[in-house]
Formats: sequence, structure tokens, C-alpha cells
Amino acid sequence: MITITDLPIHSGDLLRAFEAENAAAGAIVTFTGQVRPNSNSGAVSALFLQAYSPMTETGIERAIKTANAKWPLTGVKVVHRVGEMQPGDTIVFVAAASKHRRAAFEAADFLMDYLKTEAVFWKKETVADKATWIEPRAEDYQDARRWNMEQAQACQE
Repeated sequence: MITITDLPIHSGDLLRAFEAENAAAGAIVTFTGQVRPNSNSGAVSALFLQAYSPMTETGIERAIKTANAKWPLTGVKVVHRVGEMQPGDTIVFVAAASKHRRAAFEAADFLMDYLKTEAVFWKKETVADKATWIEPRAEDYQDARRWNMEQAQACQE
């Protein structure tokens, strides 16, 4: 269900395996995140990610439990890369399976919002031989907040 690895991620292989494991699902949604070749600071030559095990995995497990409680999922997979990566390398693979598409889409989106804003990862970007630790963008936090707002609205109804 959760893999943190310093090895390259092959999303096509992961998708085929996930499809086989969830053959009865009516919908499978995946997200593959890659190292961007450019950032606001310029051309990216490397991205370094560090996790804090087991805290990182524990938080992701909690997010998956939340997703399973919110949506009728039949399967979830999160694979996240750590270590040094180059532009074009896959950083993350998230898959969600359900009987219906909306649940799979929303669960995958929810999990990515968690990974971008709350998961215990540190990112260091190298641009023009200068390494800088980077934080989530304001937009990432705004995206994540909508899940809390939806939960609050549901409680009020």
C-alpha cells in the first residue's frame, strides 16, 4: 500500500500491477508526479527529497485511512521517491480504485494534497549550482484546505 524508495519509480509497471490487484474495480485513477525541468528560480538540475521514517509512513497510512473512511475505495497505493532525482524522474505515484469514478478521483486528489502539504518530506532543489530547501506553495495549502471545508460543511448539514 505504501512504499518509500530511493529507487526509480516505473509508473507503468505500478499501474499494471494495481489494475491486476483491483480487477473488480469500476474505476482506477492514478497520478504520477515528475521532477519539473524549471522552477521559479530557473532550470532545475536536481531535486533531493528526504523522509523521516517511520513518521512519514505513519502519516501517509493515516491519510489513507481517512480516504477509506470518506470514499468507498477498493484499493489504494502510494509510492514516493526519496534521494536525488533529475528532471523528468518520477517522484510519486498514487492510485485509487473504487466502484465509481468520482470516489477514485477525489481520493487520489485528497492523497496528493496530503502528500504536498502534510507528509514529512524535505525537498531541496538545485538551480544553477545553488541548493535551496523548498516549501509547499500557498496554492498547495489552499487545495488541501478544501477537504477540511467539505468536512465542516457535511457536519453542519
